[in-house]
Amino acid sequence: MTATATPETATIQNRLFINGEFVDARSGETFATINPATEEKIADVASAGTEDIDLAVKAARAQLEPGSEWQKMKPRDRAKVLWRIADMLMARADEIGRIETIDNGKPIFESQYVDTPAAAECLYYFAGWSGKNTGETIPVADNAFTYTLREPIGVVGAITPWNFPLMMAIWKIAPALACGNVVISKPASNTSLSLLKFAEYAKECGLPPGVLNVVPGRGSVVGNAIVDHPGIDAIAFTGSTEVGKGLMARAAKTLKKVSLELGGKSPNIVFADADLDAAAKGALNAIFYGKGEVCAAGSRLLVEESAHEELMAKVCERASKMVAGDPLHPKTRLGAIVSKEQMESVMSYIDAGKQEGAKLVCGGERADIGTGKGYFIKPTIFDDVQPEHRIAKEEIFGPVLATLRFKDAEDAIAKGNATVYGLAAAVWTKDVSKAHRIARSIKAGAVWVNTYNLYDPALPFGGFKESGFGRDQGRVALEKYTQTKSVWVNL
Repeated sequence: MTATATPETATIQNRLFINGEFVDARSGETFATINPATEEKIADVASAGTEDIDLAVKAARAQLEPGSEWQKMKPRDRAKVLWRIADMLMARADEIGRIETIDNGKPIFESQYVDTPAAAECLYYFAGWSGKNTGETIPVADNAFTYTLREPIGVVGAITPWNFPLMMAIWKIAPALACGNVVISKPASNTSLSLLKFAEYAKECGLPPGVLNVVPGRGSVVGNAIVDHPGIDAIAFTGSTEVGKGLMARAAKTLKKVSLELGGKSPNIVFADADLDAAAKGALNAIFYGKGEVCAAGSRLLVEESAHEELMAKVCERASKMVAGDPLHPKTRLGAIVSKEQMESVMSYIDAGKQEGAKLVCGGERADIGTGKGYFIKPTIFDDVQPEHRIAKEEIFGPVLATLRFKDAEDAIAKGNATVYGLAAAVWTKDVSKAHRIARSIKAGAVWVNTYNLYDPALPFGGFKESGFGRDQGRVALEKYTQTKSVWVNL
């Protein structure tokens, strides 16, 4: 099975990657992946089934056996492989970035110059941790030598979403491999192509067969098979809260170690004493980067009453200059929604905002980039949103901003925390003390001060409350890919 031979798709991989080889699904089934900017089919992608997952698990577990190529590698040699893959990712950012853009609809600027380099940095960072995740000696008795070992968890099932197809997968693959694990990675069926291309790079860089397996397919089939399989030891999931809850219940049957990075409805809090020009720019970045298809998006803009009119004028002026365009154009900053289904979901929330009485001040309709095709939505801003409105409570996952007012710091904290989610937040103020008080009081796993959407591989990322548990990035990410063994030697 090969992809359609066009300039856009000639270099893609569209088959399962199992045991170091690209193969068709055992059933022969495929699914079409669509370019959301053109509504045209890019390729037919192999759709994995339970038999394919069995094969992937078998290949992965073989690399956990003593004497396997992966087990014989010293930690520093694993690090060298990860480093080589990162180098190749950077060298081919234009290629893999283009693949991600036509598959996801995000601007090429984001995929090539932001997301791919960030994925490479994650690989570089965790390559440095290979061999440094050590145990301890713990003196407990005079006649004993007691210590702990930090060992790989085994086979990791990584299930990742369509909004950052490459980066989210590597946030899980890099630390898992650095700890000596093996991985079975399931990308979202909407956006499988960049991760399959990454698997090609990994093979070329010397990653042994079976260490990384990539199995696209429907979540109801492939995702469930991964969660259910007794040969998989841990699940690292990023996706919606609803799916995460079901996954956690399902994983209980085999008592897998589970980490969940789920949804968000993050408050972006602007005080009157803030630099309002910077806050307005930051507010747009918070919600419109990635078309708003970002779990940590600042989708609730909370503005102090005395600064409301001035800030909203600045925000709306900037938003009016944002125009959806061809994602492959280097100057485009607002691309296409990932799918027709997601576009319709976002439009339904816009309709709900209008019906519930929120004031639409910008956008609110589909955008036409001149082709008459594509799933584009204009940057949309609602004002006078009330806490009980759906657009203030539910994750929209699109370019829709809900603006609420607050009276003082206590009111801002109360409204900021009035959500089941707790993934991210931001506060804008020139008062350093106030900034630190708000950062401590907001129930979220990440809080930005006078900025938004900044990340680094060394800094943990994950949620509170129904935004999940466990952390990607940073040293603490290593914990979910290892297990502790205690050893007691009688002297």
